[in-house]
Amino acid sequence: MTYPRQPLFAPHAVVATSQPLAAAAGLAVLRRGGNAVDAALATAVTLTVVQPPSNDIGGDLFAIVWDGERLHGLNASGRSPAALTRELVLAATGGRGAEPADALGGAQARGPAMPARGWLPVTVPGVPAGWRDLHDRFGSLPFADLFVDAIGYAEHGHPVSTATATAWARAVAGHAGLTGPEYAEFSRVYAPTGRAPRPGERWRNPGAARTLRLIAESRAEEFYRGRIAAALADHAARTGGLLTGDDLAAHASSWVEPVSVRYRGHEVWELPPNGQGLAALLALGILDGCEPGAAAQWMHRQIEAVKLGFADAHAHVADPDRMQVPAAALLAPGYLAARRADLTEVAADPVAGEPERGGTVYLCTADAGGMMVSLIQSTYLAFGSHVVLPGYGFALQNRGLGFRLDAAHPNVVGPAKRPFHTIIPGFLTRNGAPVGPFGVMGGHMQPQGHVQLISATLDAGLDPQAALDAPRWYWHAGRSVLVEEQLATGPGGPALVADLRTRGHEIAVAPEPTVFGYGQAIWRRADGGYVAGSESRVDGGISGF
Repeated sequence: MTYPRQPLFAPHAVVATSQPLAAAAGLAVLRRGGNAVDAALATAVTLTVVQPPSNDIGGDLFAIVWDGERLHGLNASGRSPAALTRELVLAATGGRGAEPADALGGAQARGPAMPARGWLPVTVPGVPAGWRDLHDRFGSLPFADLFVDAIGYAEHGHPVSTATATAWARAVAGHAGLTGPEYAEFSRVYAPTGRAPRPGERWRNPGAARTLRLIAESRAEEFYRGRIAAALADHAARTGGLLTGDDLAAHASSWVEPVSVRYRGHEVWELPPNGQGLAALLALGILDGCEPGAAAQWMHRQIEAVKLGFADAHAHVADPDRMQVPAAALLAPGYLAARRADLTEVAADPVAGEPERGGTVYLCTADAGGMMVSLIQSTYLAFGSHVVLPGYGFALQNRGLGFRLDAAHPNVVGPAKRPFHTIIPGFLTRNGAPVGPFGVMGGHMQPQGHVQLISATLDAGLDPQAALDAPRWYWHAGRSVLVEEQLATGPGGPALVADLRTRGHEIAVAPEPTVFGYGQAIWRRADGGYVAGSESRVDGGISGF
């Protein structure tokens, strides 16, 4: 399979995301005089309507903003209900937890796990507050103006895009086995004809239009302290949930300082925990001390560095207030050098090191003034918890799935905690000057996608579109590695796979591209303007002027 899309060159401004209608909504805001944050918000709001299997109003959000002079990070992830405890989860699951959810990745998903659906994994949605908080600090157009396209698509309908329809159908089929009053609204909203909408079919969600109007008019107060909050608390009380009005009212986003490592003379930036961005930074920090070398050897080293990054992230990342090891210790040059020494020339099983102690959409935007945004939001898995609020047209996330049931782990499930998060926005600079935002969505694939995109850009010199289109690999657990068909069968592919197998990697060709994630990137050009790429494996959209 080939991905023939060409990069977009734009002299003034650009929007890149996973759905064309959402990209167009962001571009319309830029043309009305909005800045990159306004465009990012219009795009993000629209994505909840046009790509609901991957993200929704009831999800979480993380963002990195270059304001023209420096980077800012926003952690708009929610916390668990105050009533959620490890003992309650164990009692509800027969004392052993649930089967591990595959989306967590093998390194984290060993042993009993949190349930993937229903009320237990529901955490407070951070998306509405995240939209408001980004606008409060950086927005220029009226907040309500950024909701116009999304409300129109929800009220009057829109034709569902191809890749979204495929993911939607899979999720609806999986929903068939879920019973209980908390799941009753899902089918009415997302499968009103008894099935998922097919590509090109028009789908409406008047409940979401109502919710978005309330958020726009109240600057999200209705969601956390008003009518939506009351409806959520009532629905939880009636159907077995733990979420309360107090949980919603207590929610607050956090402005954080992004963290970075050096790679090939650049700085790669991620957000600090509770996200898994440290896994990408650890891997890149390890690889920065290695020469690329032959193709098979370089891919082997990337895989092994990613394993080490994940081992440390899964061992140490937790709610930032409960971290036992500071991010700075994990990214310290001495620790990265020690982890680099753990690389071997054969496939290994990852083990966490000992530092010194102390379902997703992605978008990026850039404007004529030099402001750039890297933003990611998600409900996790497909439609999150599958709990939908009657009359309001949105699903609640299941981010609590990221908690652990090991009582000794810093990420153990508990009250009012932020769980380990998979969604991570990225940003690239060079000697402090901005290069641009990037991201690759897809659960356990995300740090791996960041490593592969940055290596393709800085080691191979590819433009954003070519770097995104380059064949990918995906490490799941142990020594198992999935590769795309064109990587295994293209020029040099058979020899590369054979070499990796001699090193102990268990290589298999993935049956479809969805496991490899979907990404976007925008790089600022030295002569002015931008060059951008958007995912060709799905319905990626890119617009600029």
